Amino acid sequence: MKKLINIVLLMVMVVLAGCSSQPAASTSAPGTSPSSGVAEITFSAWGAPEELAVWKQIVADFEAANPDIKVNVEVSDWSSYWDKLKTQLAANTPPDIFAMDAPLYLDYQSRGVLLNLQPYLDKNPDLLKDIYPRDFNTIVLFYNKDMFDEAGVAYPTADWTWDDLRAAAKKLTKQVNGKQQYGFYFDQWDMEPGWSEAIWSYGGDIISPDHTKTLIGTPEARQAWQMLYDMVFVDKSSPDANTVGQYGADLFQAGVAAMTPIGHWAVPGYNTSGFQYDVAPMPAGPAGHATSVNSAGFVVAKASKYPDQAFKFIQFVLSSAGQTRLADLGFSCPVLKTVAESPAFLQQKGSSINQQVFLDGLAYAHMKPVFKGYDEWASVVGDGLGAVWRGEAELNPTLDEIVKEADAVLAKNK
Repeated sequence: MKKLINIVLLMVMVVLAGCSSQPAASTSAPGTSPSSGVAEITFSAWGAPEELAVWKQIVADFEAANPDIKVNVEVSDWSSYWDKLKTQLAANTPPDIFAMDAPLYLDYQSRGVLLNLQPYLDKNPDLLKDIYPRDFNTIVLFYNKDMFDEAGVAYPTADWTWDDLRAAAKKLTKQVNGKQQYGFYFDQWDMEPGWSEAIWSYGGDIISPDHTKTLIGTPEARQAWQMLYDMVFVDKSSPDANTVGQYGADLFQAGVAAMTPIGHWAVPGYNTSGFQYDVAPMPAGPAGHATSVNSAGFVVAKASKYPDQAFKFIQFVLSSAGQTRLADLGFSCPVLKTVAESPAFLQQKGSSINQQVFLDGLAYAHMKPVFKGYDEWASVVGDGLGAVWRGEAELNPTLDEIVKEADAVLAKNK
């Protein structure tokens, strides 16, 4: 129920600075083969098959420049990734480098399984120069141009409000060749691709700054929830959870929904969808425009036998050459300003979408919350709302109960 990988790496600024109390290992690499002199490391991440292909090409570039290091890449879907990682960590056999989602970072840091890479940063003071002040995967509105053209509906613009989106979604919801088409699809479980943007744009918030109070039940937030609820159960322009389950994780990519909020990580998959699409800013609410930006990046396992080589791979991905390659391959927005604002990204190969929309979104973006206990808190919220989206529970009483349970999780993790 979670997003595809968005490793554009600004979380490196968080992760590298203080993963654990243990300092980095010595510069010698224990375990290097005496005969070949090649260190073999593993990089593990979550993502789609298209992203595995992207990372294999990045690794090929890295290995060509570093013939003494071999990188094995593992990419799994979100749920499988975390299940496997927990098993590996418990057995003290984790990947040398693995992807970390920002909201989960504090939980993993507290377990003492991450290597403190601050000494590496001290030796490489220029590494984080030219980096955006936050992770760079803003959520934007993707829309299927073919569906809009067929229905005679004007494309979304930067002036759109949620009322405009709702009106368009109604027009785009219909039977097409005997199959149901929906105007709008959003992730009903995870806050990032959809409902957090709505809450913020309606003047609400997700959690208090001190992470002691869940705020998704405030009057402002409930206005946003009601709007989304009505799109599902009144307009029927967005599918309920039972219908979503019939199509897998992404109804937009399946050609079932005309619009969806998501990040740039989806582009490689959407490029293979067979339809024309573009992007627009998220619509404005009563409080103006709002979008989400989440951090994800790399951590190095404390148990790694090759910390130097692992860090070298991170350096390569953060370099201008690595970030340009990511842009060329249609992956996430480059974290380096010079690359993100260059033709390598703005005129990305194989895509004609308006890349500038992703950059502009930073002006009104909100960070996805990061706090200890996030995983349990998110499950309380997402699972609790599941009954609403299945049509089995009323919205407002359910929100009341969710807020109580979610606040109990926050209290337990203080």
